[in-house]
Amino acid sequence: MNTDHYFMEMAIEEAKKAEALGEVPIGAIIVQHGTVIAKAHNLRETTQNAVTHAELMAIQDACKSFGSFRLEETTLYVTLEPCPMCAGAILQSRIPRVVYGARDPKAGCVDSLYHLLNDSRFNHECEVTEGVMGTECGQLLSSFFKELRAKKKAKRLTDKK
Repeated sequence: MNTDHYFMEMAIEEAKKAEALGEVPIGAIIVQHGTVIAKAHNLRETTQNAVTHAELMAIQDACKSFGSFRLEETTLYVTLEPCPMCAGAILQSRIPRVVYGARDPKAGCVDSLYHLLNDSRFNHECEVTEGVMGTECGQLLSSFFKELRAKKKAKRLTDKK
Protein backbone atom coordinates (compact mmCIF):
# COMPACT_ATOMS: atom_id res chain seq x y z
CA MET A 1 0.00 0.00 0.00
CA ASN A 2 1.14 3.54 -0.76
CA THR A 3 2.56 5.18 2.37
CA ASP A 4 0.74 8.47 1.78
CA HIS A 5 -2.57 6.62 1.41
CA TYR A 6 -1.89 4.63 4.57
CA PHE A 7 -1.32 7.73 6.67
CA MET A 8 -4.13 9.70 5.01
CA GLU A 9 -6.50 6.89 6.02
CA MET A 10 -5.41 7.56 9.61
CA ALA A 11 -6.12 11.27 9.15
CA ILE A 12 -9.56 10.37 7.78
CA GLU A 13 -10.22 8.30 10.91
CA GLU A 14 -9.40 11.40 12.97
CA ALA A 15 -11.78 13.42 10.79
CA LYS A 16 -14.53 10.89 11.49
CA LYS A 17 -13.96 11.43 15.23
CA ALA A 18 -14.59 15.14 14.69
CA GLU A 19 -17.73 14.39 12.70
CA ALA A 20 -19.05 12.16 15.48
CA LEU A 21 -18.80 15.20 17.78
CA GLY A 22 -20.65 17.44 15.33
CA GLU A 23 -17.41 19.11 14.27
CA VAL A 24 -16.32 19.81 10.71
CA PRO A 25 -14.64 16.51 9.79
CA ILE A 26 -10.99 17.41 9.48
CA GLY A 27 -8.22 15.21 10.81
CA ALA A 28 -4.45 15.54 10.95
CA ILE A 29 -1.52 13.34 11.87
CA ILE A 30 2.21 13.99 12.05
CA VAL A 31 4.62 11.24 11.11
CA GLN A 32 8.35 10.95 11.62
CA HIS A 33 10.31 8.09 10.05
CA GLY A 34 7.14 6.05 9.56
CA THR A 35 5.87 6.49 13.12
CA VAL A 36 2.84 8.57 14.07
CA ILE A 37 3.95 11.07 16.70
CA ALA A 38 0.75 13.14 16.93
CA LYS A 39 -2.84 13.02 15.76
CA ALA A 40 -5.81 15.31 16.21
CA HIS A 41 -9.16 16.36 14.84
CA ASN A 42 -11.13 19.58 14.77
CA LEU A 43 -12.61 20.69 18.10
CA ARG A 44 -13.58 24.28 17.31
CA GLU A 45 -17.27 23.85 18.12
CA THR A 46 -16.61 21.72 21.18
CA THR A 47 -14.09 24.14 22.68
CA GLN A 48 -15.55 27.33 21.19
CA ASN A 49 -11.94 28.20 20.46
CA ALA A 50 -10.97 29.41 16.99
CA VAL A 51 -7.50 27.88 17.14
CA THR A 52 -8.44 24.28 17.85
CA HIS A 53 -7.96 23.23 14.25
CA ALA A 54 -6.74 19.67 13.70
CA GLU A 55 -3.38 20.79 12.33
CA LEU A 56 -2.63 23.15 15.22
CA MET A 57 -3.53 20.59 17.84
CA ALA A 58 -1.38 17.94 16.15
CA ILE A 59 1.52 20.41 15.94
CA GLN A 60 1.18 21.25 19.64
CA ASP A 61 1.24 17.57 20.59
CA ALA A 62 4.23 16.88 18.36
CA CYS A 63 6.15 19.85 19.84
CA LYS A 64 5.50 18.51 23.35
CA SER A 65 6.68 15.08 22.26
CA PHE A 66 9.84 16.51 20.64
CA GLY A 67 10.52 19.06 23.36
CA SER A 68 11.05 21.55 20.54
CA PHE A 69 9.09 23.72 18.16
CA ARG A 70 11.21 22.40 15.28
CA LEU A 71 9.40 19.44 13.77
CA GLU A 72 12.13 18.59 11.29
CA GLU A 73 12.04 15.28 9.45
CA THR A 74 8.25 15.03 9.79
CA THR A 75 5.29 14.90 7.46
CA LEU A 76 1.89 16.40 8.26
CA TYR A 77 -1.11 14.59 6.76
CA VAL A 78 -4.36 16.52 6.80
CA THR A 79 -7.70 15.85 5.14
CA LEU A 80 -8.31 19.46 4.04
CA GLU A 81 -5.93 22.06 2.62
CA PRO A 82 -4.65 24.18 5.54
CA CYS A 83 -6.01 27.67 6.20
CA PRO A 84 -3.71 30.71 6.66
CA MET A 85 -3.44 30.18 10.42
CA CYS A 86 -2.47 26.53 10.05
CA ALA A 87 -0.13 27.22 7.13
CA GLY A 88 1.64 29.77 9.32
CA ALA A 89 2.02 27.25 12.14
CA ILE A 90 3.36 24.68 9.67
CA LEU A 91 6.02 27.16 8.53
CA GLN A 92 6.87 28.20 12.09
CA SER A 93 7.28 24.58 13.20
CA ARG A 94 9.55 23.81 10.21
CA ILE A 95 7.53 20.82 9.01
CA PRO A 96 9.27 19.89 5.76
CA ARG A 97 6.41 18.05 4.04
CA VAL A 98 2.63 18.45 3.96
CA VAL A 99 0.22 15.99 2.36
CA TYR A 100 -3.43 16.99 2.11
CA GLY A 101 -6.58 15.48 0.68
CA ALA A 102 -9.18 17.99 -0.51
CA ARG A 103 -8.63 21.55 -1.65
CA ASP A 104 -10.38 24.34 0.23
CA PRO A 105 -11.44 26.98 -2.31
CA LYS A 106 -12.73 29.32 0.43
CA ALA A 107 -9.83 29.28 2.90
CA GLY A 108 -7.01 27.11 1.55
CA CYS A 109 -3.63 28.79 1.66
CA VAL A 110 -1.40 26.06 0.28
CA ASP A 111 -2.68 25.99 -3.31
CA SER A 112 -6.17 27.52 -3.58
CA LEU A 113 -6.02 31.16 -2.44
CA TYR A 114 -2.33 31.56 -1.63
CA HIS A 115 0.83 29.48 -1.80
CA LEU A 116 2.15 30.19 1.67
CA LEU A 117 4.08 26.94 2.07
CA ASN A 118 6.05 27.57 -1.12
CA ASP A 119 6.66 31.30 -0.82
CA SER A 120 10.41 31.84 -1.06
CA ARG A 121 10.13 35.05 0.95
CA PHE A 122 9.72 32.97 4.12
CA ASN A 123 12.72 31.36 5.78
CA HIS A 124 11.14 27.90 5.39
CA GLU A 125 9.33 26.18 2.53
CA CYS A 126 7.50 22.85 2.44
CA GLU A 127 7.23 20.10 -0.06
CA VAL A 128 3.50 19.73 -0.75
CA THR A 129 1.60 16.73 -2.06
CA GLU A 130 -2.03 17.49 -2.76
CA GLY A 131 -5.03 15.34 -3.56
CA VAL A 132 -4.08 12.18 -1.68
CA MET A 133 -7.44 10.46 -1.21
CA GLY A 134 -8.92 13.81 -2.20
CA THR A 135 -12.21 12.32 -3.36
CA GLU A 136 -12.75 10.54 -0.05
CA CYS A 137 -11.75 13.60 1.99
CA GLY A 138 -13.95 15.88 -0.09
CA GLN A 139 -16.91 13.51 0.14
CA LEU A 140 -16.62 13.38 3.92
CA LEU A 141 -16.84 17.17 4.05
CA SER A 142 -19.59 17.44 1.42
CA SER A 143 -21.75 14.86 3.20
CA PHE A 144 -21.27 16.61 6.53
CA PHE A 145 -22.34 20.01 5.18
CA LYS A 146 -25.24 18.53 3.20
CA GLU A 147 -26.55 16.90 6.38
CA LEU A 148 -25.99 20.10 8.37
CA ARG A 149 -27.98 22.13 5.83
CA ALA A 150 -30.79 19.56 5.91
CA LYS A 151 -30.94 19.73 9.72
CA LYS A 152 -31.06 23.53 9.65
CA LYS A 153 -33.81 23.48 7.05
CA ALA A 154 -35.85 20.96 9.08
CA LYS A 155 -35.42 23.10 12.19
CA ARG A 156 -36.61 26.22 10.34
CA LEU A 157 -39.68 24.35 9.12
CA THR A 158 -40.39 23.04 12.61
CA ASP A 159 -39.95 26.50 14.14
CA LYS A 160 -42.49 27.98 11.69
CA LYS A 161 -45.24 25.60 12.87
